[in-house]
Amino acid sequence: MLLGLGLATIINVSLNFRDYSIKSATQKAMMAAAIVKDGLTAHMINGIMDKRDYFLNQISSSNNRIKNLWIVRSNKVTDQYGKGLSSEVIRDAIDKEVLQTGKTVRKITESTDSPMLRITIPYKATVDKPNCLSCHNVNRGDTLGVISMEFDITDMRNTGIFTILKILAINLLFILVVLFLINYYVSPYMKLFSNMQKGIRKAYKGDFSHEFTTSIGGDAKIIIDQLNILFRKMQETFGDIKHNLSIFIPQGYIASHDPLQEAKTIIGELSDIYKFKKTIELDSTKEIIYQRIIDVLHNKYKLSHFAFYEIDTLKATRELIYITQGKSVCKDTVDAEASLCRAHRTNTTVISSEFTHLCLECDCEGLEYICIPFTINDENSLVISITTKNQNELNKINAFVSSIENYLEAAKPVIESKMLMEKLRASSLKDPMTGLYNRRFLEEFIDTVANQAKRNKITYSVLMLDVDFFKNVNDTYGHDVGDKVIAKIGEVLLGNIRESDLAIRYGGEEFIVLLQNATDEGTKKIASKIHSEFANLLFDVGNDQTMQKTISIGIAKFPKDAESIWKCIKYADTALYVAKTTGRNKIVEYSPEMSENENLR
Repeated sequence: MLLGLGLATIINVSLNFRDYSIKSATQKAMMAAAIVKDGLTAHMINGIMDKRDYFLNQISSSNNRIKNLWIVRSNKVTDQYGKGLSSEVIRDAIDKEVLQTGKTVRKITESTDSPMLRITIPYKATVDKPNCLSCHNVNRGDTLGVISMEFDITDMRNTGIFTILKILAINLLFILVVLFLINYYVSPYMKLFSNMQKGIRKAYKGDFSHEFTTSIGGDAKIIIDQLNILFRKMQETFGDIKHNLSIFIPQGYIASHDPLQEAKTIIGELSDIYKFKKTIELDSTKEIIYQRIIDVLHNKYKLSHFAFYEIDTLKATRELIYITQGKSVCKDTVDAEASLCRAHRTNTTVISSEFTHLCLECDCEGLEYICIPFTINDENSLVISITTKNQNELNKINAFVSSIENYLEAAKPVIESKMLMEKLRASSLKDPMTGLYNRRFLEEFIDTVANQAKRNKITYSVLMLDVDFFKNVNDTYGHDVGDKVIAKIGEVLLGNIRESDLAIRYGGEEFIVLLQNATDEGTKKIASKIHSEFANLLFDVGNDQTMQKTISIGIAKFPKDAESIWKCIKYADTALYVAKTTGRNKIVEYSPEMSENENLR
């Protein structure tokens, strides 16, 4: 800026000095022209015009700057007095122009040796002193002639150059002094700002270890000391925050180049996970929690196609909980043998791009996939299978696999708790000896079953079973043999009913079977099969002895016999009573007369 200012000053001075020099030379030429004019007038008045050449030479030689001086007569003067001296002729176009226009012409001719100023001035007729009209046949204002002069302005140019050099030297000296002062006073601040900028760049990357330094005293020194204290505290505090946050986020998280943005992202992730966990802790079943996870996969991660599986590790079976659309890319054999699932067997995330045909049980030609396994406990685990059409989308999904695992990790204790509660509840609703549902189950769910039956127009055949003379077994052979008999009944019942049917140990040696949508013929067939199969069983009672037992069965039908399943159970019990009181070891279907006879008793 200083050099630019100095250069502008020199150019301005140069231009102004040139104008001044030209104006000065022009003024001197005008003075010389006035002298020549007055001299020629005097020569004319005194009648010595023939001596004018001497006069002009004296004027020219008296001023060493005037290189040439000549006069030219106008046509009117020539016509009146003749051509005059041989030198008094038009020499160039400038003389001609001034004679015609009556205006002064100035021209500068530049050269390396000696620049010249040419000036041609008109000599016009006046009526004042002198009265030109008294001697010339002209009108007032007519041009009588011109006076042309050439001035050597080399000394003015040299003076200008010297002046410019002095100004340049002064400017350079001023610039040097200013630069020295800037370096002395401003440089420490520039170094301070540079040092601060370096520290801020490092801080932007999460590094607050920079030490600020300055040679400036006073307030600047105080600010630097405070900055150093602040950065030391930030280094300690932010380091602790980053370390603590890394504990919450498991391995696989991709760190950002901006630690503050990274911390913001992690904290946001933790906040979302915390809200998710607080929500699922209040959910009543694991199925609802599974739906929450599915919602997260849809809404947060925008997954368009995935399947959600639950694996029973003990049974080595896999159950499809949810699939977005279509059919699973896994082969059907995996459901029956979960160990075929590579992700479950290796407990590692399987990514199709890692190797051709990585999972042999995956049938997904033209698709890419990621399978994420997650262990809940020793008995259960989950697998999320995500499919996509191209490698770029697969890479995007792979980037937030660890984030999905965070949600699964947060849900793990809640899911495990729900599974345990379901297991405890199931054990409280089932008879441990037979594996059948118990009376508590019947009391809790029979109304639900009845309502569903009414809505969907489902019928039930109710079988009430009782072991004939079971008390004699316990009294004669002991309770161990009696327990074997009870356990075998459970096996027989489970082996002869469908998945949609229910078998319940009602109490002691009494059992109830609910056959869904069974025809009369089908009901009789199943009852007969249960009756005969149990009768053919041999029970070891010790001492190389065996025994056989029989059962009696009473049958009632819902809603044919009653509009309430509880009433049907009562009617089946009535039919069973009839079977036992009429000889046992038989199957009896309920009829209304049985209730009338029971009322008579």
